Amino acid sequence: MIVVVTGASSGIGRAAALALAARGDTVVLAGRSRTSLDRIATECREAGGDAVVAPTDVSDREQVEVLVDLAVARCGRVDVLLHCAAVMAYGEFTQVPPEVFERVLRVDIDGTVNVARSALRRFTAQGEGHLILVGSVVGKMAPPFMSSYVMSKWAIHGLARALQAEVRALPGVDVSLLAPGSIDTPVYERAGNYIGRIGQPPPPVSDVDKVTQAILSLTTRPRRELSVGLANPLMVFGFRHLPAVYDALVVTLMKRLGLSRTPTEPTPGNVFEPH
Repeated sequence: MIVVVTGASSGIGRAAALALAARGDTVVLAGRSRTSLDRIATECREAGGDAVVAPTDVSDREQVEVLVDLAVARCGRVDVLLHCAAVMAYGEFTQVPPEVFERVLRVDIDGTVNVARSALRRFTAQGEGHLILVGSVVGKMAPPFMSSYVMSKWAIHGLARALQAEVRALPGVDVSLLAPGSIDTPVYERAGNYIGRIGQPPPPVSDVDKVTQAILSLTTRPRRELSVGLANPLMVFGFRHLPAVYDALVVTLMKRLGLSRTPTEPTPGNVFEPH
């Protein structure tokens, strides 16, 4: 199987690339850091698969088109495009610098649009293919101090649902949405931060291997949506059906459970440049 993985330099993307390679797949690794991608490509080859490195900023439409064209040129086709690339910024809405907020939206929303468009054009041309978009449980609820990230994930969930309706007219083409909850990855500590304390995944925290197993499952049996996280249904239920209770508790819970006690100066983190 030929799988393009965006956001492959760390977190869910890296873990998924290694798991796919261990299965014997060829992975096309996309991310902003050539150094990181080269290292992960070596790990993928050692795991038993083949790897192609393709430095890509998904917020740039032309770079994404080059990525998909490269994958086809090198591998002959694309069976799955797994879109994991995302950035995050913590802080009260009015405290996050406008340029940081806008960059999060550009990477997370525009990047997803760019990837989806290029993938679906390729899949339509070859008559089959599977687009997997990594959303989040926060695409179904709205915790505070992460407004740009929450906004982007709601947008991704909406786009995925619209695309699923449209591809019904294209037999062989599938769109899946993966919605992880709290996952143990570096995204929290590498995020932009304007709240003074480094972020952390609130409990219960799932190991990234649970997400990779879900991704492997989706690649062989496409489904509309797959949630990963024991607390996801409870959080979504509280947000939707007990909004007054949710609003009364969520700020305190976020401060206690979603932010570590480690202080930090204001920083854009990896929003503009990879770390």
